[in-house]
Amino acid sequence: MSVTGKIWKFGGNVDTDLIIPARYLNTSDPKELAKHVMEDADPEFSKNVKPGEIIVAGENFGCGSSREHAPIAIKAAGVVCVIAPFFARIFYRNAFNMGLPILECESAAVEATTGDTLTVDFSTGVIKNNTKGKTYQASPIPPFMQELIAAGGLMNYTVKMAGK
Repeated sequence: MSVTGKIWKFGGNVDTDLIIPARYLNTSDPKELAKHVMEDADPEFSKNVKPGEIIVAGENFGCGSSREHAPIAIKAAGVVCVIAPFFARIFYRNAFNMGLPILECESAAVEATTGDTLTVDFSTGVIKNNTKGKTYQASPIPPFMQELIAAGGLMNYTVKMAGK
């Protein structure tokens, strides 16, 4: 599976409070969370992000608390993928559990700029920056993790498997 989208670039150490501020954690409604995603990092992001776009960030994306609201808010905003040099481990796990694909690739993250268009192939890990004409290699997303993404997350995957 692959996706193509315009990117939004963020710096390093974007913690879960920047992804979805704690003042909005009184709901778990994805649509409501999407209205405030990345609000403290870029107040215009939630108003301007379009379905199919990609977040590219610096190192340690998703650090901080272990709130599942962070990947839920990103996914509900229509973001189809997040790329960073590396992710906080709890965010990494939560992202896949919520069905949000993420890839670790330092060179792609460092060289990309807001507005570039990327094509990302989850099966091969190939990331093409169509704007700059460059190709990067991330680790492919393992087949099981791709099944989680295709199902929409771990809970949906579990329900699907229970019905077999």
